[in-house]
Amino acid sequence: MSVSEILLSEYSPISLKEMENIKLMNRTDTKYIMSKDKLNELLSLAVNDYFVQQINGERIIPYYTNYLDTSNDDMYITHHNGRCVREKIRIRSYVSSHLNFLEVKNKNNKGRTSKKRIKISSLDSLEYEGGNRFLEENAWYTLDQLSFNLENKFNRITLVNKLKTERLTIDSNIIFHNIKNDKRISLENVAVVELKRKGPSYSPIRSILQDLNIQPSGFSKYCIGRALTDKHLKQNMFKMKIRRILEINNN
Repeated sequence: MSVSEILLSEYSPISLKEMENIKLMNRTDTKYIMSKDKLNELLSLAVNDYFVQQINGERIIPYYTNYLDTSNDDMYITHHNGRCVREKIRIRSYVSSHLNFLEVKNKNNKGRTSKKRIKISSLDSLEYEGGNRFLEENAWYTLDQLSFNLENKFNRITLVNKLKTERLTIDSNIIFHNIKNDKRISLENVAVVELKRKGPSYSPIRSILQDLNIQPSGFSKYCIGRALTDKHLKQNMFKMKIRRILEINNN
């Protein structure tokens, strides 16, 4: 049993059904990057203020994501170039519950993230299960403009504060696979923490992060995964972040 699993065993659980009213599909997101040692410190300090999501007895849940983009990498380039208004399109698979969703994530110029999604059977069923219509109504692109180019696997811990006003997702054991060139990279010592909340209510985790001297740092799995696995992509704006991520991973 890992240190994280031992620490999580001290948390009170919250079920998937109880989580249904805390979806936060329209929210503000703040991300933090840290080592697994720092993550374990955070988990130790947060135990009295948060529940941990539990599914079928499991508290660390495997996820699988496939990202789509245009042949010109429009969504990657838009993010790289610093546009506030941007979009990501992906298929998110919840491995334990065998659920797959086609998702469109949009960020507006006020920093708010909105997400819309539909349930699908598999990656191969998009066209037959209303994927194109869904994209026509909710995205900037249609299915025939897109192709799969990055796979991403990771394990997720989800914490919910006792007031149920925010969620904290913690992703670790992140693996990227570039579908186009078959390059793979693993971030075994990196944890990405994302605070998701509706508004400016008090957040216990922010005080803990400050005490641990961990500052906010953007982290797009899609963009970082693409940049790490394709040296030919434009990535000047990500170089400092990538250097820091690799330093954490290699220590």
